[in-house]
Amino acid sequence: MTRPFHLAFPVRDLEESRVFYAGKLGCGTGREDSHWIDFDLYGHQIVAHLDPALKDAVQVRNAVDGADVPVPHFGVVLTMEDWEKLRDRLNSDDDTRWVITPRVRFKGQPGEQATMFLLDPSGNALEFKAFADDAMLFAK
Repeated sequence: MTRPFHLAFPVRDLEESRVFYAGKLGCGTGREDSHWIDFDLYGHQIVAHLDPALKDAVQVRNAVDGADVPVPHFGVVLTMEDWEKLRDRLNSDDDTRWVITPRVRFKGQPGEQATMFLLDPSGNALEFKAFADDAMLFAK
């Protein structure tokens, strides 16, 4: 059985992070205190830790299928249905900070996937992807 992952990451403001993760992405919340909040990101535990001095990271960009992918980034492999719902919700919000707008990459190749990259209010990069066939997740 696959288990949820845990990721702790820095944010500059907990309330703007709550608006983004709970509001925009639809994450549930768990435990919290004055310096951190647990979020449920599609069944995975991510924890926003307060770092008021945090600046948007200058990120390395690596070329992947014609796009400049930010490194580091984190996210979730969704079902296609959930990916499309999230894409539509994010596309309807003028405040979405897109890095790479929703698209299909590796079209017609092993590993073909729907993907999108965006930034949270603290400049953390997130990727959400989906496969028409989950067997393609690790295809070569």
